[in-house]
Amino acid sequence: MAFTIGIDVGGTKVLGGVVDESGKVLATARKDTPRQGGSALMQTIADIAKELMQQHRVESVGVSAAGFVSSDRKTMLATPNIADWNGVDLDNTLTSLIGLPVIIENDANAAAWGEAKFGAGRNQDHMVMLTVGTGIGGGIVVNGVLYRGAFGTAAEFGHMRVVPDGHLCGCGARGCFEQYASGNALLRYAREAINASPEIARNLLSRGDGTVAGLTGAGITDAARDGDPVALAAFNTTAQWLGVGIATLSMLLDPACVVIGGGVIDAGEILLAPTREALARTMPFAGKHPYPQIIAAELGNEAGLVGVADLARL
Repeated sequence: MAFTIGIDVGGTKVLGGVVDESGKVLATARKDTPRQGGSALMQTIADIAKELMQQHRVESVGVSAAGFVSSDRKTMLATPNIADWNGVDLDNTLTSLIGLPVIIENDANAAAWGEAKFGAGRNQDHMVMLTVGTGIGGGIVVNGVLYRGAFGTAAEFGHMRVVPDGHLCGCGARGCFEQYASGNALLRYAREAINASPEIARNLLSRGDGTVAGLTGAGITDAARDGDPVALAAFNTTAQWLGVGIATLSMLLDPACVVIGGGVIDAGEILLAPTREALARTMPFAGKHPYPQIIAAELGNEAGLVGVADLARL
């Protein structure tokens, strides 16, 4: 059986794993992400790969990270949270350091492929994934193939503009999808409700440090599970925007299913049920054609690692 290594580069940690052809992770290794990025981060990636290579015989390595990756999967064109990695030819450098073929992939694309091959989207040839966390990422599978676009930057769903002159986004535009349907948006909705009516917030604030600033997504999720009305309203508003966005994506791509992953999916049906309702309510030509299933991701934090390891095998 052929083994490959997947390495997922995050803002705080670099996680690597040896993955077999069935998507099973056989061994893992992790290190902190060097703040200086650049060559220090490339050496960290190489060190993780070499550590794992001591335990298993592997044939190639895949590396996933947030950012725009060239269509040939060799160059990190731009990345929002890694220093000194813009316009960097990662393929040749990492191949030299590791001694094995290396491919680079956007982290959301890698997660989408992991879910398509081994998770919630398996057996679906037409799938869209939304990774809903601090922002919104995404991936597209068409006819069983990961779609990257002409320049490698497809599926940046978070930066679809949904509100003219809306909230300012970190990308520099206003009104982006992720400003209304992400984990950060969920926090904003809850904080706005608390600031408007502080007397209704005791239960919700008790899930954190007692302050509005100390409120977390996990705290809102816990409160929503217990029926807190402020938390449930924040999830409902987030879900309404998700449903609207998915309706638009459905008319563009016509997927059989939409897999939702990322930190916000920990809420499960608290998020998914109103999202499905919003999709049905806002879909053009409602009731006259099939809708995609909206389902929760299955692979959790390993989706990107497993996905990019499998992509390195192709």
